[in-house]
Amino acid sequence: MRTDTSAPVLGTLNLRSLRHNKLVAVALVVLTLIIFSAVFADFVAPHDPYATEMSLRNSPPGTASVDGGFPHILGTDALGRDVFSRIIFGGRISLSVGFLSVVVSGFLGFFLGLLCGYFGGKVDTVIMRLVDLQMSMPSLLIALLVLYVLGSSFLNVVLILAVTRWMVYARVTRGMMLTLREEPFVEASKGLGASPFRTIFRHMVPNLLGPIMVVATLELAIMLLTEASLSFLGLGIQPPLSSWGLMLAQGREYLTTAWWLVAMPGFAILLTTLSVNLIATWLRTSTR
Repeated sequence: MRTDTSAPVLGTLNLRSLRHNKLVAVALVVLTLIIFSAVFADFVAPHDPYATEMSLRNSPPGTASVDGGFPHILGTDALGRDVFSRIIFGGRISLSVGFLSVVVSGFLGFFLGLLCGYFGGKVDTVIMRLVDLQMSMPSLLIALLVLYVLGSSFLNVVLILAVTRWMVYARVTRGMMLTLREEPFVEASKGLGASPFRTIFRHMVPNLLGPIMVVATLELAIMLLTEASLSFLGLGIQPPLSSWGLMLAQGREYLTTAWWLVAMPGFAILLTTLSVNLIATWLRTSTR
């Protein structure tokens, strides 16, 4: 006879609540469209984001295209490049940095949190003191200093953002593990001779995924804003790549004469982070 020591998985998502929350449904649609346009930017963007047309430099939204094609609905920049197309391609970079940073920091923090919560002892003490030390320092300042020393690149930005945010996952995971390891199904698993690896990943991890997904969603918005801040300050994404934060930095010189160079990428950041935060709030209240 097979004895199943698994407990009902906590943190499952109640999708029915989405039908009664139209604001979150709109946020999901908006975020899906933003991600879709970023992934398929080559097909969605109406113009080449790198093609210059000096006769149209700093043209306002709605300006007709020189070749009679799709108009520049969000205007052009100081080099005559289509702002709408650049926002789409910039979204690919900004979202890539955000998602990759969340994956790396989430994996690192989640794994260390599992070790702390299950084994405790010196492992827990050392890692938690490291968490306390790092959380006592401003993460943006650390990122600026490290990027100044190592240099700005896509990979460096992703790694620095991940290193400055892994502590959030470690603390949440550790706290939940301390609760779960006292549950009867964990004690039963140990009593039946299951290895720590099997106990953790077969019986405990499924109960952690829901809350961790909520944290990851909130962290995505923070990563997007931090990347935009770093790029705006000149230590994030560098040309010829483009991100929303870099577009803000490049457009600030023309704020009084070409407001759309700042307003449009700023609105893209606002819309994306607002959608992510609304979804994260819904996930937190709908996870049971």
